[in-house]
This record gives sequence, structure tokens and C-alpha cells, in this order.
Amino acid sequence: MIKFGTSGWRAVMGEEFTFYNVRLVVQAIANYLRRLYGQNEIAVVVGYDTRFLSERFAFEAAKILTHNQIKVYLADRDAPSQAQALQIIKRQAKGGINFTASFNPPEYNGLKFNVASGAPAMPEVTDEIEAEVNRLQQSQAFCPYYSRSGFIEKINMQADYLEYLRPKVNFAIMRESGLRIGLDLLYGTSREYLDEILEEQGVITEEIHGYVDPYFGGVVPSCTEENLKELKRLVKEKNCHLGIATDADGDRFGIIDEKGNFIDANLILSLLLNYLVQVKGWRGGVARSVATTHLIDRIARRYNLPLYRTPVGFKYLAQLLLEKKIIFGGEESASIAFQGHLPEKDGIYAGLLIAEMVAASGKSLSQLKEDLFREYGRKIDGRRDIPITPERWQKLNQLISSQPEQFAGRRAFQVITVDGIKWDFEDDDWILIRPSGTEPLIRIYAEADSIRELQRLIKFALDYFS
Repeated sequence: MIKFGTSGWRAVMGEEFTFYNVRLVVQAIANYLRRLYGQNEIAVVVGYDTRFLSERFAFEAAKILTHNQIKVYLADRDAPSQAQALQIIKRQAKGGINFTASFNPPEYNGLKFNVASGAPAMPEVTDEIEAEVNRLQQSQAFCPYYSRSGFIEKINMQADYLEYLRPKVNFAIMRESGLRIGLDLLYGTSREYLDEILEEQGVITEEIHGYVDPYFGGVVPSCTEENLKELKRLVKEKNCHLGIATDADGDRFGIIDEKGNFIDANLILSLLLNYLVQVKGWRGGVARSVATTHLIDRIARRYNLPLYRTPVGFKYLAQLLLEKKIIFGGEESASIAFQGHLPEKDGIYAGLLIAEMVAASGKSLSQLKEDLFREYGRKIDGRRDIPITPERWQKLNQLISSQPEQFAGRRAFQVITVDGIKWDFEDDDWILIRPSGTEPLIRIYAEADSIRELQRLIKFALDYFS
């Protein structure tokens, strides 16, 4: 069944993600846009990442759209998701289709739909598209198509994106501080984006994996500690001040400190928020997903900033950003929303701001982390994933429906069921259990003041599903 999850429709190629199904989904999007805009002129931006067949899928999408007399701005090469969002806005397109499975394993591909604002489509939009897919499948009215090449215009996304980014980052302070940055482009779309902008600005860089490999070097193209071993080694061997990695479609980040230690995304979110508020003087609302560190809450309380809590999914942060309710929003999966920036995840911009913060502070990342803990207290987070089975699905639904006030022997001051079920305890400890929106998994998240308590909370949840 074709289903849009947390970030688009993702599936294994050759099983559910086939050319036939891609054509169905794109036709459903075309029908949705025609219903929304009538016979007015419509344009859609189509992009893709470095995965196997992504370029072919993108061209198939372009052909379907042109058959529906929809103009297509087709990327001339793989590009980061945020670069596509900029093109949607610049060209006043009615939407964008991007072929990427982000950080999923190499055998996956995916299709993301962004609306005219450049933001990821909200559930009310993707629900309509899914319904249209079902209608097309049942009516058997979907027929062969004839593309109209005159409706296709190939575009370069790189130049516009780099021009958009340059004034947003203080590259001068990086140069003056002599900052040396290790880069791991993870065979993805950030090559000739992240590395190029730093090199043209005279910042010293050391780079690995800056070429296309649909197998991503044999690892999942995600910025996890396990996948960044080579970046850790590079940082230590080349005496870099930090390392920056981006995932397959360039919208998420991974950070390594000067000692070669991986810095958890939750800590990066907290460090960046503290820097933007404390040093740069940003003021306004702050948002986080239910799965994200409560260090965000502590910083918001310190500066009396309104706090918004959302389900998992960047689209909810993007919506708050477009409504001008927040200056900053974050997710534990290394996704950040910034005021005055695109309503799409941007691992390149986030990584550059981390580098700016290190240069401006005159301190190392490990020192900045300890400063954060001294100021707001130490929090330790963790996550475990387990495969979904019918029995586990039933147990999760029982938890959500019964909403017990106690879990793992602790009484919660609030139980939240906006996305799975979450118990908030005193001292900003918590545990969340939710189904993944991208893979057939149940995800268990927790945060506590000590490793011992963190492990106890997660073990209790694992035992419940065993």
C-alpha cells in the first residue's frame, strides 16, 4: 500500500517502489494540483538524490507531469532537498517532487512532495494524494502517457542556493580564527555545495566521500556515530577543529568534535539555540518535536521564550515557521528550522552555523558542551528501535488507549499521545514510544539525568514488548 509517512513515501526499490507505482503517485499529484489550481498554468520543480535510479525516476515524473500540461523545472544533477525548496519559492511553482529516501538504506527510494511555500506537505495534503492513488488503482483508468518535452526546463540549483546562503553565515570569523573543518559528504548531494562554499570563502577544509556511490560506501547514508568512523579519524589525523557530515539529500547533519567524539544531535540543537539566543540576540518562539531533548525547554524557560511541542516530522516545524510563531525549531533526528530561512531541513546551513559558533566562541566544541551542561544541567538521551509485529502493534495501541499515569515505576506529571505515547516525569526526564513514519519499526526514545536511569527506562519498554 502506498502511504506517505513522516517525510514522504519511502519503500524498497523493486518491491513497492517501482516505476509503475511512481507513475501512479505522480499522476495523483498532478490530479491534486489540477483540482486545486484548475486549468491555470502550473509549474512543479523535480529533483533527486544520488540513489540508484533516482535520476530515472525523476525523468519519469517529469514525463507524467508534462502529459498533464504541467511545466517542469527538472534538476540538471542531484541536489539537496533545501536547494529544491528554494527553487519552488523562486520560480513560484505550485509544488516540488523530490526523489530521495534521505537516510534510509541504499535499497530504499522515496518521493517527497513540497507545496508552493517550499515546505513539506502536511498530512491533509498527502491524505488527498493517497486517496487519489487509491482511486487510480481501482478505476484502472491510468493509461500510457505521451510526454511533452517542451514543458521541461532543466535548471541548475547550486548557484542560487549558494548565493542565498552566503550572507547568512559569518565566514570571515572562520577564516580569521584559522578554523580547520573536516567534511564527510557521505556520497550524497552536498558535494560541490558544502565543500565549495567553504573553499570559496577561504576556510580550510579536509574532505572525504565527495563522489557519487549509490551504495554509500556500504553504510546507511545517515549521520550516525557508527557511520562517521572515517570522519572521526580524519578530524584527529588532520587536527581539525570539528567535523561536519550531511546525509544523502543534505538536509540532516552529523558533528564530530576536535577530539574525534560524536556529538549527539540533541546537544547540537541545544548548543545552536543557546548561541543564537545568547550571542546573536534572537528572540521569539521555540519548537521541538515530542522526541527531542528537554534541554530546549530549559533554554526557552531561561529566556522566557514561548515553547511549542509538535509530533515528529519537520513539516510541523515548517508550518510554525511559516506562521512566524518560531525563530527556531528542532528534531532529535538532526533537523532544524531557522527564522528567515527556508521552510525545509538544511544540514548544510546547520553545519555552517556550528562552525561559526566554534569560531566566534574561541572555544572547542567539547568545551562548549561542558559549558552548556554547567548552565542548564546534564541530560543523556538514547533510542532503541524494534521491528513491528502484530503483537507489538496491539500492545502499543493498548498503551496509547489506556494512557497509564505510571511507567517504569515512575509517575508522570503528564502523558502525551500526540505521536505515540510519551510520559513526562519530574526533572525533565521522559520516555516516548511511537511507530516510525519511515520504516516498519517501533521507536523507543528516552532522556534522563544519568545513564543508569536512561538504560532502566529503555529496558522497561523493551521488556514490555518482548
